[in-house]
Amino acid sequence: MVRAGFRSFLKEQSGISLAEGMIVLPLVVLVFAAFVEFGYAMFQWNQTVKALQYGVRLAAVSNSLATDFDPSAAISTADTTLVGESVPVGVLGPWTCGPNRTGCDNAALNRIVYGGSGTTSCQPVGAGGTRPALCQLNPRIEAENIVATYELSGLGYYARPNGAVVTIRMEVQGVTFDLPILGALLGLNTITIPAMPVTVTSEDLNTNSGA
Repeated sequence: MVRAGFRSFLKEQSGISLAEGMIVLPLVVLVFAAFVEFGYAMFQWNQTVKALQYGVRLAAVSNSLATDFDPSAAISTADTTLVGESVPVGVLGPWTCGPNRTGCDNAALNRIVYGGSGTTSCQPVGAGGTRPALCQLNPRIEAENIVATYELSGLGYYARPNGAVVTIRMEVQGVTFDLPILGALLGLNTITIPAMPVTVTSEDLNTNSGA
């Protein structure tokens, strides 16, 4: 009798859909979360690029972020035969600010990242006299994440009154994706956003100093 009841249980099919659903549901939720998180990751990627584009544009019209780079002193020369001659690419520099503020003018870096030379965290636009800044496009970027490199562009000439014409490259280091769902489930919050370097040619840095 017990054997007959067990055979009947094995043949019973009611509830099989529920069992299948319970097996498939976590996979469906995981796939759906992956699509949502992928879109969010792409948003963060684009957000980082836009922030760097804005930051490097500010750097092009501001004081040098690298403490060892003075645009006028870089191409000054006591050799009168060089005055007016073009400055070859790579003959001087590069000059770098970062990572973790190594070789950086902290006041100039804070002005670009946070909107004020004395500000050390992201503030709303206009708060406390701060200006629009890089962090307002991507609040997860801190000054410690910025690497700015100044290199001679091949433009300009020795003893140029407005200083060296350089290309400024700005990139990020150590910024990870924020993935609330997959980060909690699979620990994917440790994935680092690529450096995403953005380059722009400088303007007359000495005439825009303090901007």
